[in-house]
Amino acid sequence: MSLLEVKDLEVRFGLRKGDVKALRDIDFTLKRGERVGIVGESGAGKSVLGFSILNLLSKPGYIAKGEVLFEGQNLADLSPKELGAIRGNRISMIFQDPMMTLNPVLTIGEQMVECLMAHRKITKGAAREIALQKLKQVYIPSPEQRLDQYPHELSGGMRQRIVIAIGLLLDPDLIIADEPTTALDVTIQAEIMELMLELCERNNVALILITHDLGVVSQVTQRTFVMYAGRIIEQGPTREIINDAQHPYTQGLINALPQMGIRGERLRQIRGAMPTLQAVPQGCAFSPRCDYVTENCRHVLPGFTRSGGCQVACHMVEEMKREEQRSAEGSEE
Repeated sequence: MSLLEVKDLEVRFGLRKGDVKALRDIDFTLKRGERVGIVGESGAGKSVLGFSILNLLSKPGYIAKGEVLFEGQNLADLSPKELGAIRGNRISMIFQDPMMTLNPVLTIGEQMVECLMAHRKITKGAAREIALQKLKQVYIPSPEQRLDQYPHELSGGMRQRIVIAIGLLLDPDLIIADEPTTALDVTIQAEIMELMLELCERNNVALILITHDLGVVSQVTQRTFVMYAGRIIEQGPTREIINDAQHPYTQGLINALPQMGIRGERLRQIRGAMPTLQAVPQGCAFSPRCDYVTENCRHVLPGFTRSGGCQVACHMVEEMKREEQRSAEGSEE
């Protein structure tokens, strides 16, 4: 049995002019200990998907249809009390800004002890000892001292390590990390991602990493889902997606990376912008920005096609392959 299975998930937001779809046709599975990346531009639906798994959507957002099965149990049908026993316990979430997670008026130790005692029948002393061990796991210097400090007394990188330690407090089976290194400088980002990779491998914890950074995804995850306008449009092994992207949008994301450019020339970018939820085009949502677009693309929503080791939602995959082959043959001549 898969640890997590998402089936035909659709999320909507109720607005005055009618509901809009924030997510549609979301299907994937996650094995125990597996690490998956979810990538795409801002507005693609990455964070909404992360929140939907734990049913943390705020009104007017709601799950319109589909299932989120965690070890066979549909989280979308659980009561707030039943979900409370799973959130932070079996599934932990790490947010972009650690100051949104940490309570500024409580010490680090008080917050960790409170979390442990809410889910475990243990003494305060035992809870503090577990908290201390978790701080040591994330390589916090002087962990005994940190337990008695407040969040504002710590650096951004230190606070993010604290949040990861809190996420690991109850030995979860799954961690959902939503842009966990966005506010940190590049050096600290690398340290945090190395730490998360080490902890997941050591504890056999599954990871869903939500990010716009393809470099981070390539270093940490085994599989990648590429999202556009609320839909997964390409999924497969991370190495294959990075080295041989099949969807024009994924190709555009990779080509836009600074290291893919030529020194002295302008960076390549995908023309146009992601559509708003109220104005998602009929057919393929990427069609207004795609160089391979046809009338079929504009009117018919593409289903998934296997290409290489990936699943791709694109009408033009075969044509792009033929064009690539012709180009390769021409360069050989």
